[in-house]
Amino acid sequence: MPRRDEYVPKHRGPAPEPSVKKGIKKTVMFSGVAVATTGIAVTSGVLAQQDAASEPAHAALRAAPQLDRDAAGTAGDSALAGRDAQAVSRGDRRTAVDQDKLASLGQTSGGQATRTEDLSDADPRDIARQLLPKYGFSQDQFSCLDALYMSESGWDPHADNPSSSAYGIPQALTETHDMPADYMTNPVTQIEWGLDYIRSSYGTPCAAWDFKQSNNWY
Repeated sequence: MPRRDEYVPKHRGPAPEPSVKKGIKKTVMFSGVAVATTGIAVTSGVLAQQDAASEPAHAALRAAPQLDRDAAGTAGDSALAGRDAQAVSRGDRRTAVDQDKLASLGQTSGGQATRTEDLSDADPRDIARQLLPKYGFSQDQFSCLDALYMSESGWDPHADNPSSSAYGIPQALTETHDMPADYMTNPVTQIEWGLDYIRSSYGTPCAAWDFKQSNNWY
């Protein structure tokens, strides 16, 4: 016998869902709202933290130009101080150099005086060579001067002529002429006196030597 289909009225509404399913849906809905709310809160918190974290950076950026200006000012002050110190240092060095120069000049002057005194211990011929230009004589006059003084005293500053008052390298007549105070002991003074005598009496050493050869005196 064929099975009869169960008759279902067409006007019947859908069967009601169990209350358990409704509870699950509500729970899911509330959970979604809670999650969304929490997400907003978390997002707000993150944004707040980001703003709070970025604030020092913004403050640092705002302060950077001022720091640069302060650093530039400090560097400028340091540079000016360095230049001032350098100028003072140079002034100190100039003062030290000036003092050293004065001391050096003093030593040079003293050295020149010492060399003049030490010249008396040198060979009389060397003394004469050095003194020739002082009296306007060239070095080619030395050979005549050498011959003249060799014939008079042999360049001996202590040569004494027992038959007259002639004494020293040029054999000056000490009783006739007004002699320098140290003539008797200083060969430099003797040669200077002799060159001055030759210049005033004969003009040149060669002229004096020519006269001596002709007259056996000068």
